[in-house]
Order: sequence, then structure tokens, then C-alpha cells
Amino acid sequence: MSGQADIRSDPVRKRPAAVILTPAAEARIARLMAQAPEGAIGVRLSTPRRGCSGLAYAVDYVTGASAGDERIETPGGLFFIDGASVLYLVGSTMDWQEDDFTAGFVFANPNARGSCGCGESFTV
Repeated sequence: MSGQADIRSDPVRKRPAAVILTPAAEARIARLMAQAPEGAIGVRLSTPRRGCSGLAYAVDYVTGASAGDERIETPGGLFFIDGASVLYLVGSTMDWQEDDFTAGFVFANPNARGSCGCGESFTV
């Protein structure tokens, strides 16, 4: 051997997920999947262009993974992150919060440089 380490013997380090899901978010995904329409294999987080600031968060049922999607296995089902959205979301935490008046996913996104007044959209 030439003194270089054998690549096959090096342990493979698992890449961390682009988005961290809190236990409350995982529980909400489990509830969504328990009532999912037939054919749904999971839910996908994406960042479509809309709102005052340019990008918004969207969570929808999916029937198949798309090329480039990041896949996260949760106790309640599969969670996908749209491949085109990953760069906007890396390092984010996704939580589910409920109170007497509202319920929804809440994002702590270190990439967001601003958001609109109503909180519906963000900019990077």
C-alpha cells in the first residue's frame, strides 16, 4: 500500500438532516399521516415563491419522492424536503405549536434575513 488509508475501512459519517424536527413536529406528522389520503407516502416541506417577502413555507402530502428531495424518517412517517428548497432551510428547526387561537408549524430559520409583518413569508 502507498500509506493512504483504505477508503472502504473508514466509517461513513451520516450527514445531518437539513431541518431538525422537534418532537411536537414529529407528532403532528404522525397525526397527518394517520389521516392521509390514499396513496400518500409522506409529507413534503417546500418554499414556494409567494407573500410579501418572496418565500413561504408549505407542507403538503406527497405520493412519491422527487429527484433531489431530502428524506427524513420520523416515527410517524416519511418527511421530505424539496430539493430546490434545501439551501433556504439548512440548519432550520421545525416545530408544531398550538394555542387557543392558532395552530401551525413554526420555523426557526437561520437563513431568513427578514419576514413580512404577518409572518407568512420570508426572505434569504
